[in-house]
Amino acid sequence: MPDLRFDPLRKEWVAYATERNDRTFLPTAFCPLCPTGDGGASEVPLDTFEVVVFENRFPAFGPDRRKGRPVRPPTTGCEVVVYTPEHELTLAELPAERVRLLVDVWADRYRELGSRAEVAYVYIFENKGEEVGVTLHHPHGQIYALPFIPPFAEAELDASREHLIEEGQCLHCGELALEASGPRMVLSESSMVAFVPRAARWPYEVHLYPRRHVASIADLDEAERWDLARALLAVTGTYDRHFGFSTPYVMAVHQAPTDGRDWLQAHLHFEFYPPHRRDDRLKYLAGVELGAGTFVNDTRPEDTAEQLRRAARSTVPTMRKSGRRSQPAASRM
Repeated sequence: MPDLRFDPLRKEWVAYATERNDRTFLPTAFCPLCPTGDGGASEVPLDTFEVVVFENRFPAFGPDRRKGRPVRPPTTGCEVVVYTPEHELTLAELPAERVRLLVDVWADRYRELGSRAEVAYVYIFENKGEEVGVTLHHPHGQIYALPFIPPFAEAELDASREHLIEEGQCLHCGELALEASGPRMVLSESSMVAFVPRAARWPYEVHLYPRRHVASIADLDEAERWDLARALLAVTGTYDRHFGFSTPYVMAVHQAPTDGRDWLQAHLHFEFYPPHRRDDRLKYLAGVELGAGTFVNDTRPEDTAEQLRRAARSTVPTMRKSGRRSQPAASRM
């Protein structure tokens, strides 16, 4: 059973989930995230689907198990979001309509999980690539319904609250105004802006924001959801174009907590952390990062942003002007 322990020295929670040592690791003969078919039953008892969501068999957070499967939690827990039945694709290779549906799925899960009494934060993320520790290559992400606000999000929210009180405006909106046409901008299209932050910790770190001040993914309107889908394709495609291969990364969604308090300072955004500092070299967290908590970056954000802008010019999808399609229903297991 997953266990949470609080570290009073750092004032942070640490999760222990020893059963995750037994989770499926890079299988070659059978993928548990592919549709069920002639090869056997998978985690998805369907012969096809568009986007499917189910509880993680090996959760980092959640309740005890029954017969080897996690019991659906009344409050916190972990979910898997499978983006497509096609095993060989990546998020960057999905059609815009599929990513648009994925945005709706994220919004739905944010609302539903966030409505649970003990869920303080709905954390949506994707780990892509063996370099960041994935155990299954099939394109998928995860959602953690956390009973606390995670440290990185909490630090951002605290800083944003202080700025709002002192300056009377959103800290993130101010950063957007600075970056939208500056030297660190990567993509500026319609309602979305992507840039390398001025204090980037990772060489090719990119933050993606809606221009409008919205607290969560559920607050995006129809046009913004389409723009977000295309921006996600543009950012991930830009990485692949720049490095010349399917680029590993961690994608993290930062949005308003769901603990019932007012979070006027929260501004939805996506953060991307590729582990590569060059196409043939990875960045590792070493003594000063792990031991002291201070990042050392070998490249200037302005330089990496220029490189990504060049790649982005070849990967930005054509912006759809009209003719919104009706959205198919996603499967919920």
